Amino acid sequence: MIAFIDDHRNVHGVEPICHLLPIAPSTYHAHRARRVDPSRLPDCAKRDAELRIEIARVHAENLGVYRARKVWRQLLREGFAVARCTVERLMRIMGLQGAVRGKRIRTTTSDPAQPCPRDKVNRQFQAPAPNRLWVSDFTYVATRAGFVYVAFVIETYARRIVGWRASGSATAGLVLDALEQARDDPDKRSHDGPERFRQE
Repeated sequence: MIAFIDDHRNVHGVEPICHLLPIAPSTYHAHRARRVDPSRLPDCAKRDAELRIEIARVHAENLGVYRARKVWRQLLREGFAVARCTVERLMRIMGLQGAVRGKRIRTTTSDPAQPCPRDKVNRQFQAPAPNRLWVSDFTYVATRAGFVYVAFVIETYARRIVGWRASGSATAGLVLDALEQARDDPDKRSHDGPERFRQE
């Protein structure tokens, strides 16, 4: 509104424009005076101007990845008494935004109609000897090229990965390939021998 009056004041005059707009001429003149002399700004506007400099500095020092919460915490550590909502408001005005995490990926869609699998080891992930207990997991890792799905099998006695596979798609074959690699691991044969392994 102030900019509109600035653009048209030479043609129509300030008072006639203010009469048509919901702004008093004194308000317009006060805004113009503050632009010419920043010392006339209200205290909150002066404080905002100081904080904007600090917010921009913290944001730049952290490679532009900090969002409002982390910028606010860093300012508190540096001794600035500022509210989080103030940092959020000023960052929004300044157009600063930190890194945004990607959308969550669901790797498991459970069927409530199916019974839950039994916990056969009762959450005891320790084995008395090699190749008595294997556990497996299936997860995903975010990369620049997209998500990579990873399945791996851990031999709990030695606590080492004996089989793993990675793929760009989540399939049952990915998990089975990791299990097959673990089954064919030559180090495992040297512990127990192929006959014993086949029996287990």
